[in-house]
Amino acid sequence: VEDKIALSDRFGLWLSFYPFTQEHYLNVVEHWITQLAQKAGLHWQRDENLEKAAIRWATARGNRNGRCAYQFARYWVGLELLEQHT
Repeated sequence: VEDKIALSDRFGLWLSFYPFTQEHYLNVVEHWITQLAQKAGLHWQRDENLEKAAIRWATARGNRNGRCAYQFARYWVGLELLEQHT
């Protein structure tokens, strides 16, 4: 909130980020997981458990947007890599 106010006060700018639909959010999660998993050499498949985890992640943060999708993807790929190494 402070960042938005600061931009408005200094430059007269208002930035609006509209929340994604659930399906759009899940598609963005899939995109980022594909990108990150490929770089890490991780093979994965979209399934219901992954979708539920992504939705819980967004719900806990109160937002379904690109940043949230990217953060979840990084988290999920990191967990998968940790599981491979333990």
